[in-house]
Amino acid sequence: MSTLSDGLRLSFGTLTVLPAGVPRRVDRVVGGWAMVFAPGVGLVVGGVAAGVVALVEVVRPEAGLLAAVLGVLVVGGLAGGLHLDGLADFADALGSRRDRETMLRIMKQSDIGPFGVVAIVGVLLLDVAALTACVQAGFGWQAVLIATVASRLTLPWSCRTSIPAARPDGLGTVVAATVRPTTATVATALTLAAAVALTWLHTTSVARLTGAAAAVLLAVLTSLLTSRQATKKLGGTTGDVLGATVELALPVALVTLALTV
Repeated sequence: MSTLSDGLRLSFGTLTVLPAGVPRRVDRVVGGWAMVFAPGVGLVVGGVAAGVVALVEVVRPEAGLLAAVLGVLVVGGLAGGLHLDGLADFADALGSRRDRETMLRIMKQSDIGPFGVVAIVGVLLLDVAALTACVQAGFGWQAVLIATVASRLTLPWSCRTSIPAARPDGLGTVVAATVRPTTATVATALTLAAAVALTWLHTTSVARLTGAAAAVLLAVLTSLLTSRQATKKLGGTTGDVLGATVELALPVALVTLALTV
């Protein structure tokens, strides 16, 4: 039980700015559980964002863009901007088209280059535009909740046992290769069921139900593709790669929902 509670604390402490307490121990077993709990963390973060979006929808039903901007800001703010920073670092590294060691060094630098800026602006614009479309279609708070959970579902997949750490230090060494594919599959099944159930409570439209399922599955696909690219270019995963995957999966899920609602 202590391992599970330490994993939960590590998950919230690493993925959010919410007070979570300090784990009694941090090792690869705890790190694995932290990644398994990531969708649950997404549920909390997405729940807060969903509440904000729903409140704006009630107070100003015509202010879809405002609701979307606030929802996206809440998700990013509760994550402390950590994932966006990882996205920028990963984009700068890949954009440099240098050798593995140089790319890893670029990712450790604190500055953000042009590729990083474009990546951050690009995903935020997609997030806001897609969520605005969902709000206007009457599926706003549900969309941000589903997409946030789906984006965090990428973490157990990105930390499955076949993906090593790219460097001998950092977050990657604690969480890389710690989650069995069967465990990630169970987490995916639960997320799929929850997303479809939430959508079904709102509508029985086959298109929307299919869109909710597709949003989850495409988020997982984003993780698989990003992990493959990271392994090919860097030799494995890092904390920045994990953050980048979360930020890439969020617009993928939101755009999927926007196109199907």
